[in-house]
Amino acid sequence: MAHPWVPNSAEEVKREMMKALGIESIEELYSDIPSSVKMSPEEWDSLPVGFGRTLSEQEIRRHMDDLFAKVEELRTPPFMGGGVLPRYVPEAVRAIVTRSEFLTAYTPYQAEISQGLLQALFEYQSLMAELLEMEVVNSSMYDGSSALAEAFLMAMRVTGRKKFLVPETMNPRHRKVVETYLSAHGSVMEEVRVDRESGYLDLEDLGKKLEGAAAVYLEYPHYTGVVDVNAAAVGEMAHRAKALYVVGVEPVSMSILKPPGALGADIAVGEGQPLGLPLSYGGPYLGIFAIRWDRELVRQMPGRIVGLTTSRDGDEAFTLVLQTREQHIRRARATSNITTNEALMAIAAAAYMSLLGKEGLAELARHCWYKSHYAAKRLSEVIEAPLLKGDFVYEFVARLPKTAREVRRELLRKKGILVGIPLEGHAWFGERDLLIAVTEVHSKEDIDLLVSSVKEVL
Repeated sequence: MAHPWVPNSAEEVKREMMKALGIESIEELYSDIPSSVKMSPEEWDSLPVGFGRTLSEQEIRRHMDDLFAKVEELRTPPFMGGGVLPRYVPEAVRAIVTRSEFLTAYTPYQAEISQGLLQALFEYQSLMAELLEMEVVNSSMYDGSSALAEAFLMAMRVTGRKKFLVPETMNPRHRKVVETYLSAHGSVMEEVRVDRESGYLDLEDLGKKLEGAAAVYLEYPHYTGVVDVNAAAVGEMAHRAKALYVVGVEPVSMSILKPPGALGADIAVGEGQPLGLPLSYGGPYLGIFAIRWDRELVRQMPGRIVGLTTSRDGDEAFTLVLQTREQHIRRARATSNITTNEALMAIAAAAYMSLLGKEGLAELARHCWYKSHYAAKRLSEVIEAPLLKGDFVYEFVARLPKTAREVRRELLRKKGILVGIPLEGHAWFGERDLLIAVTEVHSKEDIDLLVSSVKEVL
């Protein structure tokens, strides 16, 4: 067999890869590509590329434009969430983050030549600390899932324990990342039951499993969109058991909900994508990481912290006051192996929060709350929505009379509407359950079109 690190097309390698992926043919990898843009073997052979001549940039652009013209656009923004959501990004944010001094900057190791970047990151930390009501914020992590994984590793270092309690409805993509991080540490994640009627964490079940836990994790809101009214009580129970309380937040909603600092959180994490970052096919995103003030927690915090100080001449100055993640210095003793600079995403979030301000963020969150509830009320005319009775924001679970995948496929094919994440195989949900998201980008007309389209395809 050929060496696995050398690109090759050996048939045995292909078969091994397909077996690992659970597919029967290579064609399954691009089965979702619309047939209207697929080229037949004859069309492919007719392209003037290969041993004859290559296409110029202008010719490639014209060819790609022709392909794009064949793709039917969606009639509405996608009604999909699951941790990242379609949001409106103000042009001012794009203008700020594409300035060369931000766009090309690297990690600000040399404070004397990085004052602008350091100040921008300090502003991000300050704004995020105020939004979450947490004392210390780093800048920053890869994304929400890696921030959560780092929080668990931190809890393990602080408590000396290796058990983590998570809700059974936990974001499945976050869970996979966390499992990967924890796999080398002998740690275990144990599920806590979530009430199937309300969507809230079951406090009785939590109490039975608390002994020996390093941390208790609560999504706020839950992956299902439900805002757990027991959030403060969960923290109190975790602290009585000498465990840390980790809260995973959706940042915009923190402007109208009780923030993690007020809930007693030791660590708050979250996905910063709603703060001025486009979906961009999965990234780059922004991992939020904040802690309450405690010397032991601060010293175990991954990432870096920018601080405000005074120069020798008495002027205000910014510098890195903590960067315990430096594995190139500490190697195996490093707090974290986070290295890639996510500063540009943090600056985008800072620009977004500054533009909207405290009242603007709250108005936006309320706007999304009303729209998502309007959508659920309208959909309840034709399907069971919302399935869970706890209050929600942005997202809710609906139960359909037919399989979610079938309805979703029909809506996309016949109506040009992309809706929801099928929940089959997640927690207790079945094949008819769908997670639907609504944000500020969805108009009333979009929602009404979704409802009428669902009626037609059922």
